[in-house]
Amino acid sequence: MANAEERRFEVLRAIVADYVSNQEPVGSKAIVDRHNLGVSSATVRNDMAALEEEGYIAQPHTSAGRIPTDKGYRLFVDKLAEIKPLSSAERRAITSFLDSGTDMEDVLKRSVRLLAQLTRQVAVVQYPMMTNSTVHSLEVVPLTPARLMLVLITDSGRVDQRTVDLGDVITVDNVARLRTVLNSALTGRKVNDAAVRVAELPEQSPQELRDVLVRVCTVLVESLVDHPEERLVLGGTANLTRNVADFPGSLRQVLEALEEQVVVLKLLAAARNPGAISVRIGEENEDEQMRSTSVVSIGYGREDMLLGGMGVVGPTRMDYPGTIAAVRAVANYVGQILSGR
Repeated sequence: MANAEERRFEVLRAIVADYVSNQEPVGSKAIVDRHNLGVSSATVRNDMAALEEEGYIAQPHTSAGRIPTDKGYRLFVDKLAEIKPLSSAERRAITSFLDSGTDMEDVLKRSVRLLAQLTRQVAVVQYPMMTNSTVHSLEVVPLTPARLMLVLITDSGRVDQRTVDLGDVITVDNVARLRTVLNSALTGRKVNDAAVRVAELPEQSPQELRDVLVRVCTVLVESLVDHPEERLVLGGTANLTRNVADFPGSLRQVLEALEEQVVVLKLLAAARNPGAISVRIGEENEDEQMRSTSVVSIGYGREDMLLGGMGVVGPTRMDYPGTIAAVRAVANYVGQILSGR
């Protein structure tokens, strides 16, 4: 029985490969001609009948070959013994392209463009989550005698800028004192801890800085407890229009869903650990508008700290081994670059 099951899986693998490549239903003769399975057409037909009965393949119309179902793709993905490796040239191109990024934002934009090009799908990258970051420094810049700019920088390279209207003028010396007080309280702390510390600062500071600190700390707390991790970079949307037939009657719905930030964040929600790939296929997607798509996502960062998520969205008729390899490689390089910044 084990041999029969293995053979049926090889038939399913052949159907997936041919359908992904040609977008045409696959018949038994094509499988025998293109794949060296060592069995007759009759045996392949019997295996296809069993696969269809179990819901792994379907016949789109009478007298046609078979195509994989969501269940069939799921079995195929779950049994991937190895992921198609990227070539040395592809790896060098990824490293060179991302290493050329001038700052975190540039690296993220480059990673989206690169991932969209490698997979020919829609790529999405989530900005590093502030809640998992540590405060690297806080710069206090006088814009006018009564207005300051606060520039919060995290260890992941994330930069958050806020302006504060003081309601009164502040001297250059007091700006310097303010900068020292804030950095002493924040630098090296996790963002959540920093938010608590900031809220306590006004009561613990010199009287002459207290009114200024009340205003500054109010703005800083908003910056630290906001949800800036919900910022996303999206690219390659036009790739979905290459094969409209992959989204019968639903391409517009998919494109509209991708414009909704909350929907896209849900797609990345499964990416909780750096390096751990998640693949959701068709009906497995929570959002109804996305049920004609597959989502390959991953977390990026260091082994001990998740910075954010990234992934690709495409039709269920997807090159899963190649897509998984590309997503994993780009996430690995982005995690290394941002963790080292």
